[in-house]
Amino acid sequence: MPDSAASRRAALVTGAARRIGAVIARRLHAAGFDVALHARRSRAALDALVEDLERARASSTLALEADLGDVAVLADLVNACVERFGRLDALVNNAAAFYPTPIGSATPAQWDELFGTNARAPFFLAQAAAPHLAAASGAIVNIVDIYAERPLASHPIYSMSKAALAAMTKALARDLAPHVRVNGVAPGAILWPDSGKSDAAQQAVIERTPLRRTGSPDDIAGAVLWLLDAEFVTGEIVRVDGGRHLAM
Repeated sequence: MPDSAASRRAALVTGAARRIGAVIARRLHAAGFDVALHARRSRAALDALVEDLERARASSTLALEADLGDVAVLADLVNACVERFGRLDALVNNAAAFYPTPIGSATPAQWDELFGTNARAPFFLAQAAAPHLAAASGAIVNIVDIYAERPLASHPIYSMSKAALAAMTKALARDLAPHVRVNGVAPGAILWPDSGKSDAAQQAVIERTPLRRTGSPDDIAGAVLWLLDAEFVTGEIVRVDGGRHLAM
């Protein structure tokens, strides 16, 4: 039977224009999802991704641009997805803010930005999405971080915000059951931050990783897709880090 838009699952992916978010979007699209793709500033990259996915399957994408720090727009993102596709089966909270906040110089504005993007936005997106996900027996996947468990030096606020996201994952797995599953993925060394580590620092991280290599965005995207399809898994945070957590 030919595929129809009404029968295809729909996913909302935040931070979808670049890096891991774009690979997640491509993997879900290839698996048959229609995708609502959010970006904050990377509009050119977002438009290029949408154009590429539309060539593969027409009328299968929606581009959304918003600052996730603005709580007022979060429900609008969910509503736009449902209006476009008629349903919502998956929410992938991928967007994140990341930068150092050394104790002694950290500011309330940095706290607000890091917690706003990394914890508050995923929560209120989940709250807005929950009724639609429940109707579809859908799922949420949050991109957490190994630093939620083992904080990164000079990044206390970032680490705390990801720890909040990890706690939220487990809390919502209880509160949204049995109709919505909620899980997380905790990446290790996949892509170095745009600010970059020195080659020596990168090599040191790799040497402390049991698998002795970096992972790829495909590793994360594959875990996300698996969790969206794993019908008897909820409340789990899957480490995709090459075993790095064992040696930190």
